[in-house]
Amino acid sequence: MDKERFPNKKAVEGQKADLTDANLTNANLTSTNLTSANLTGADLTGADLRYADLTTAYLIDANLTRAYLTDANLTRANLTGADLTGANLTDANLTGAKGLDN
Repeated sequence: MDKERFPNKKAVEGQKADLTDANLTNANLTSTNLTSANLTGADLTGADLRYADLTTAYLIDANLTRAYLTDANLTRANLTGADLTGANLTDANLTGAKGLDN
């Protein structure tokens, strides 16, 4: 994780308009508001996104390997090309999410 750019959750929320290719590996982003965030190509390997709001977020080609998305809101999120290998999606809201048929 790029701790200089993202020292805490508020820094991530503050930059959510452009988190393209961001390194957020193993980040603690529980309950973070990432509504409409642009996380295209971001590395979220092992990130803790439990209870995060990712409504309409762009997660195109994002790496979500082993990410914790328990109870996350992914309503209308774009997951086209995202790697969800080993991700925990227990009770995640995927209503209208795109790209899950890959």
